[in-house]
Amino acid sequence: MPFARKSAKPKAPLNEAGLYDYAVKALGRHMRTEAELRRLMQQRVEPGEAGQMVVDAVVLRLRGHGYLNDKSFAETYTRLRQENEKLGSRTVRQKLTQKGIAAPIVDEAIEARYAGTDEVALARQHIERKRLKKPTNEKETARLMRRLVAAGFSTGTIYKVLREWNVPDESLAALDNLDDLGTEDSADDA
Repeated sequence: MPFARKSAKPKAPLNEAGLYDYAVKALGRHMRTEAELRRLMQQRVEPGEAGQMVVDAVVLRLRGHGYLNDKSFAETYTRLRQENEKLGSRTVRQKLTQKGIAAPIVDEAIEARYAGTDEVALARQHIERKRLKKPTNEKETARLMRRLVAAGFSTGTIYKVLREWNVPDESLAALDNLDDLGTEDSADDA
């Protein structure tokens, strides 16, 4: 016998104190940007200007206590993506922008983290982390290239890695349209 689902009652709008507690708990569960937290809190206040004023007041209070800082978020997010996932700078930049971080903050975080990074070594680490194998034909080469483009590596870096593996030149020549492959993957991911 399946469980009957209770009808979801609309939750009462929160006042400033309730919204602050809600926001602190949300930040305790998951690291968030200001834009993400604003979207989350907007659902818990009354619609209109009054609700927006409550959200603004809570955001100011969170910033004052140091709980909400997009610059710190961007630095931490960038560090974790580089160290743990071995992602290239393009993907990290794109994800930070999607999360609502301002472009100057994104640029600063990426520059600080990736300035002295050997992108070829990072791409090799990414390949190792994902347990990707040396391609044996053009189809596998194209698949590997798409994966590396999606991971944020430049075409020059990808070609260097493939040449280290002694991938045949005809396989590389067949992939001159790598930019088209990268945009198709980006469209598929969206």
